[in-house]
Amino acid sequence: MDSRGVPLDSSRWLSPGAIVTLVTGLLVTTALAVTTLLLYDQNENRLLGLRARELGLVLSSAVLPTQTTLASGAALADATAGNVSRFRALLEPDVGPGRQFISASLWPMGAGRPSGVVGTPPRLSAAQAGELFSRARHSHSLSVLGLLSSSRPGLGYAFSPSRSEKGFVVYAETLVPANRRSRLESNTAFSDLDYAIYFGHSERAGDLLVTSLRSLQITGRRASASVPFGDRALTLVVTPRGSLGGSFFRALPWLVAVFGLALSILACLLSDRLVRGRRGAEALAENLDRLAAENELMFTEQRSIAQTLQHALLPETLPEVRGLKVSALYVAATSSVELGGDWYDVVAAGEHRALLVIGDVSGHGLRAATAMASLRHATLAYAAADPRPAAILGRLAQYVNAASHDYFATVLCALIDVEAHHMTLASAGHLPPLLLAGGDAHFLEVTAGAPIGVAGESHYEEISIDVPANTRLLAFTDGLVERRGEIIDTGLARLREAAAGGTLSLEELVAMLPQTLASDGHHDDTAIVGIEWQS
Repeated sequence: MDSRGVPLDSSRWLSPGAIVTLVTGLLVTTALAVTTLLLYDQNENRLLGLRARELGLVLSSAVLPTQTTLASGAALADATAGNVSRFRALLEPDVGPGRQFISASLWPMGAGRPSGVVGTPPRLSAAQAGELFSRARHSHSLSVLGLLSSSRPGLGYAFSPSRSEKGFVVYAETLVPANRRSRLESNTAFSDLDYAIYFGHSERAGDLLVTSLRSLQITGRRASASVPFGDRALTLVVTPRGSLGGSFFRALPWLVAVFGLALSILACLLSDRLVRGRRGAEALAENLDRLAAENELMFTEQRSIAQTLQHALLPETLPEVRGLKVSALYVAATSSVELGGDWYDVVAAGEHRALLVIGDVSGHGLRAATAMASLRHATLAYAAADPRPAAILGRLAQYVNAASHDYFATVLCALIDVEAHHMTLASAGHLPPLLLAGGDAHFLEVTAGAPIGVAGESHYEEISIDVPANTRLLAFTDGLVERRGEIIDTGLARLREAAAGGTLSLEELVAMLPQTLASDGHHDDTAIVGIEWQS
């Protein structure tokens, strides 16, 4: 009763059960709101880390075209003894405003200035050149130098395939924006990120290469990654422009807090919704992990790019020699995405003569391709001076053994006199070619000398043979006949049986043999060259 003796209305007060329900609802709502906020925060951090890794892979992949261009220039310089005009002809398409480089230069090892320059003069000091070129000579990858303190900031790149102090270094420079500002295009996969890229492992303003940020002081969510870049590294810092998981997950904690009080009696349904939301977030994270793994595989195993680069290192066209038909084919390995060292060339050696060269450099990857390009250019240079097969192989062996190297190569040379129906052959450890005359098919008995790059004598023996009319010759690398678990004679016999007889044209025969002899365990590249006397 009150002071007037009127009973108090107990319905105005919450019952203990209602209070417990309300308190429980508030506690559950608070717990759910905090939990969803933590899950959202954790998921955002994980997504940001994945996006940083993806962007880092894109940055690291940019080294390959730069290194390939400089490696080609260095290989050409070594093969031509530093021919400046040929170096300029090779690099000019990649140098200039809006192109890959603003400057490219050829430096003899130990020299204080370049022997040839394409584009603007290099901005290297003597001390910078000495340190950078020393790194390039002892490195198997691109050597990178930061040029960020000048009025035209940029990066310098150096590459040298030679470990000798008498080799050559190719040096090139690129520019970065003077104000360091750049923004990803709105239609790219990373348009929802802001970023800053630093040269080296620090995040100092002086080491900044490029950024899309107005201020380098990032106060919100961020992720960083160290990205290999040649023999140096880049530091990548990214921050999201919004929610990476979507606006729903960003608003979910607030929705739970606002509606939790009113919907406390539906806590079980809300919990079920949150469980399903959590499962959706985990599924999204798993999908992003899978996409990141696929992207990583794509950047490390781009088979089509490797094949395109391999074909680019081979001759684009074969010469037309009167009275002789020529056909060639390169087939990449079925289970590898790295560059191989198989190569071939057919060049005219006079009005009625042609030189056939085919070889195989040990190993795979950019080093094998660089060695292959160096040998190919050296072969062409030596053939122009003296087309005799034994002389070419001897000079190739001296050229390779003159400097430190970690590869060897098998090479077969055949000098063909078309009108005389005569061939002169020499082999540096290469498989003998297959001669098809009439219905007969047999391998030529060529004395195989030591492979190019193997220490020892560089003397090679020649054989000379006369061939009848309408004869075919097939030269090939070991990928066509070699199979794991069997002796090489079995593969040679299989090739002789497949090539003998039949009415296929030379082009059809060259195309048919790799398909016929292919197997599920084929793990090596294949090059095959066929020639046919037309009379």
